[in-house]
Amino acid sequence: MTRLSKSSTNESILSVLRETADAVSIVLRANKDWSLSGLRETQYSVDLRADAAALEVLHGAGVAVLSEESEITGVFGDDDICVVMDPLDGSTNASRGVPWYATALCAIDKNGMRAGLVVNQAMQSDSYWATVGGGAFHNGEAMRPSSCVDLAEAVVGISGIPKQRPRWGQFRALGAAALDICLVADGVIDAWIDFNTHGVWDYLASALICQEAGALIVEHQGRDLIVQEHSHRRTPIVAATPTLLEIVKQIRDQK
Repeated sequence: MTRLSKSSTNESILSVLRETADAVSIVLRANKDWSLSGLRETQYSVDLRADAAALEVLHGAGVAVLSEESEITGVFGDDDICVVMDPLDGSTNASRGVPWYATALCAIDKNGMRAGLVVNQAMQSDSYWATVGGGAFHNGEAMRPSSCVDLAEAVVGISGIPKQRPRWGQFRALGAAALDICLVADGVIDAWIDFNTHGVWDYLASALICQEAGALIVEHQGRDLIVQEHSHRRTPIVAATPTLLEIVKQIRDQK
């Protein structure tokens, strides 16, 4: 197996991320058990099995991992790679048969993001990826966000519920943040607002995809989106254009 370090190419890093998502896919295809793990609220037993399969690949590649399920494992030094991972984002969707759940993986080094991959595990050929400076792609096609600047015409994805109904055109609450955010990068929806908070594993891969596609993603309070502590939470806001970003930031301020 390829051993990764800071000197590895972004493409070789992305290749290991794909191997990791494939390992999770095998677990999910075979899964018949949607019981809760009993270890953490809303954590399913399959979350742990998917995490174990992913860790086997990533640790075999010599990287540290920050995972929703297993917290921080491995060593992340100055010359190392760390993969921020949610092996199964949208596990409740998966448990209910809603075909919108993903494996989200973002490789970082001490200088920042290197490569990101979000695979819709309900549709195994459906994936979004990006490398720094290399663009963003959906199933091999370059992505671009919409040109929407008018909230009244916008379709806005949300996580959580606003206190009052904003004057957007329409909204969608799809239930898997990593995939939801990618839809903004791909021009399918125009913005996405987190009315709660999320762990870094939920949004970081998608943040790189947005960055490379030309969509805008910021943190509600202006904080860095890259965190290395399992307990830290952030509130990402995403929009297709600077004008729309300012509008949806104001909506989030009213929460």
